[in-house]
Amino acid sequence: MRSIKSGKLATVLIPVIMGMGMLYSCTIQENFEYEGSNSTGELGISALSYFKNEDSFSMLSTAIELAGLDELYERSDISTYIAPTNAAFEAYLESNSYASLEDIPVPILRNVLKYHIVTDKVLFTDPELFESNFPIAYDTESGQTLFLSHNPSFVGLVNQGTSKQWEISTSNLEPTNGVIHIVNSIVYFSAASVNLDELDPSVKTDTIFPLADTYINGGADAGKNFGALNLLKVKSVTGDGDFDRKAYLMFDLNELEQEGVITDLRFQIGISFTHGKNLAMNLYQIADTTWTEMGLNWNNATPADSPPVASIITAKVDAFNFDLTDFYGKQEKPGKISLMMDGQEKGDETNDLGSKEHSSIPAPMIIATIATGESSLDLLTNSGFSVERGNSFALSKEIVEVSGASANDIIYTVEETPSFGWLISGATTLKAGDRFTQNDIDVLNLIYINNGEGSEDRLVLSARDRAGAKLDPFEITIAIL
Repeated sequence: MRSIKSGKLATVLIPVIMGMGMLYSCTIQENFEYEGSNSTGELGISALSYFKNEDSFSMLSTAIELAGLDELYERSDISTYIAPTNAAFEAYLESNSYASLEDIPVPILRNVLKYHIVTDKVLFTDPELFESNFPIAYDTESGQTLFLSHNPSFVGLVNQGTSKQWEISTSNLEPTNGVIHIVNSIVYFSAASVNLDELDPSVKTDTIFPLADTYINGGADAGKNFGALNLLKVKSVTGDGDFDRKAYLMFDLNELEQEGVITDLRFQIGISFTHGKNLAMNLYQIADTTWTEMGLNWNNATPADSPPVASIITAKVDAFNFDLTDFYGKQEKPGKISLMMDGQEKGDETNDLGSKEHSSIPAPMIIATIATGESSLDLLTNSGFSVERGNSFALSKEIVEVSGASANDIIYTVEETPSFGWLISGATTLKAGDRFTQNDIDVLNLIYINNGEGSEDRLVLSARDRAGAKLDPFEITIAIL
């Protein structure tokens, strides 16, 4: 990675620093020249001492202590510190559902902080950064890349050109061991986003609709049938009461007529109303495929098989989409299938969904993505890696690489998550079923973080391209030192 050494131009600040009691708002300047604040930006103390003495960085100071990283902020080696304010940490806690800094697993907190430390001194006065019209890449203590640049109004930017960028609110503070640039957000690296559902030109789709759909209702209406209604109602309440409702649908997979390899299968159902409480909505298979739309009721309905074949989290959207790809792959041969939708147990969330009789909401449907299957993929590299206990490791193509398509067209699926840690992409902790591309690996967008336990771990992935080629699940071994 390229790095920039400290320059000897006049000190410049983004925005102007008004003495030691600085303002954390962004001021547009015509250039990076210092404009008369009578401040040199030199702090005379280490970065750690500065953060401990400033109320606006009390949470950063606490985070450093919890993560055991005092040495990185106190050391004499010159570094550049991207410094999140208290407001940045408060927003991070809320978005990740942590009640306090103490609730963040220490390995994750340590990795977050290490990404905010560039392993060289980077001032915006340096000619290469000042004059550059493009983001410049720097190494960080986490092993990932951080980009620094500025916009035409001379406001510093972090990670311009990636999926997410941030403005620097105050820049070019100089502790005795480097440089501090202040941000009002926790920053992270995320590769430029691509549409993982975008189709190869050779890929086609096929859509089928229900043979029958209805819902059943518990309690006083357990003997009633609702097949003639234009809504499918789903609501899970305590005790199979009067408002406990489940939707039933039947499809014939033989109606999928396009020739080729089914690479993706989705069940989609339109929404008339939903509370969108971010609760689980589960889709189950039903063994019985003989029920009728006008005959099914609570009393004669066949219970669902366990576990669910697909699940989503409800939200205020136009339609719910369930991934049936794995379910379809386990079918011995196409034929009739019965599906049942049920809400999160005791969630008491109202979901009114469009049936095939609805006049304005699209009918429920199963959408198949069908490719030629004529392409092929090869697993070129699968070397495994080692990581120190409680630390992190950035995956690269030296660790795992699949060939046969362009990097953004090779799509991995997480089949099994690590047992002793987390796989992180950007700010997201990946779970089974999540996807990423070869490009994410190539640009160090994936981080494994060990939780401080175990002697070995593993990650199980599968891969496909947009034209239908597939690689069966394979294991990446992780040695914990």
